[in-house]
Amino acid sequence: MNRVWLEASIIERSPIRYTPAGVPIVQCTLVHRSEVIEAGVRRKVEMTVPAVVAGELSGLLACYELGRLANFIGFLAPRSLKAHTLTFHITELQEIHKD
Repeated sequence: MNRVWLEASIIERSPIRYTPAGVPIVQCTLVHRSEVIEAGVRRKVEMTVPAVVAGELSGLLACYELGRLANFIGFLAPRSLKAHTLTFHITELQEIHKD
């Protein structure tokens, strides 16, 4: 199974572009910050993740407020057919409402 769920915020975003088939695409960079326990030791995690969204969700992502925290759900895949670098392909976005 290849499923990723990441609480993050968008720090960079490209304008919507379209594939030759007419599918809208938005590329972005996410930032994630958290603390996890690894081998019984607390570890601080801070990372940026290259991401892409295609289809209807790209319209929502294109106007989503930069810096706003959300849950991004999707999968990892190589950036291109011959690349070894992974990109997070976002298939769902869930807003986080903090009270």
